[in-house]
Amino acid sequence: MKFTKMHSIGNDFIVINCFDENPDFDPGRLAELLCDRHFGIGADGIVFISPSEIADFKMSVRNADGSETPMSGGGIFAGAKYFYDSGMTNMNSLTVETLDGVKKVDMSVKDEKVKAASFSPGPAFLRSNGAEISIDANVKNYERDLLIELLTVGSQQVRIVFLNVGVPHAVIFANDIDNVPFASLSPAIESHQRFPERTNVDYVQVIDREHIRLKAWSRGVGESMSVGTGAVAAALASWLLGFVDGDVDVKLTGGRLRVEISEDGKTTLSGPATEVFRGEIKL
Repeated sequence: MKFTKMHSIGNDFIVINCFDENPDFDPGRLAELLCDRHFGIGADGIVFISPSEIADFKMSVRNADGSETPMSGGGIFAGAKYFYDSGMTNMNSLTVETLDGVKKVDMSVKDEKVKAASFSPGPAFLRSNGAEISIDANVKNYERDLLIELLTVGSQQVRIVFLNVGVPHAVIFANDIDNVPFASLSPAIESHQRFPERTNVDYVQVIDREHIRLKAWSRGVGESMSVGTGAVAAALASWLLGFVDGDVDVKLTGGRLRVEISEDGKTTLSGPATEVFRGEIKL
């Protein structure tokens, strides 16, 4: 089976072209095997791209543990770059069918290769305190106590903003994200009974009104150098709480992503995409 290894500032994926390949293997088990960094190719997840009746291509994403995720920012960047660079389109914009709906992706091309891309993740929802509230300009008028939820984790209480931006994210603000109990707290929150489908966990440090830092724990993966939807969730939570004004530069372990937030709460995520290598593996 042929594959392509790609990443967006360290959020790495194995891209499988199901237009040409038909892997006779359970996709979840395939992800577990190939994403293993010691015995496989190594990646945060697998992106399967296949024909779509409603978009340029359909994207299915499996995390390293085999679980399926409805949408992935880095996965969309990787899939779109592969699609263009492989000559499957000559257009700088394309549409991608995901489990979270169709996403329109705009690509920045240089020397006939995609260098960066941007897309709108779509509607986001505040889910703190058991409510589901569509994020728009009115949400900023809510009392702070409605935005922040107090979560009991073992013997401690953690203040979170719980959002869904296509996938769930628990956002935690800290004065210094380098000193949070990341390795112990993150898996406990991911699998907390509050989140029956598990959740991503994002630790945010506000630098100023245009810059934040983010340390990301990805559901089904663990610590990640970059999580696109995490950058969106972190920026939105910062915007809702009045820490940032709108357009936000998000610094992650692997590099920087850009999140633009309109006055009515709509977001656009922008970031780079890089091909690492192409190869073939015998299953």
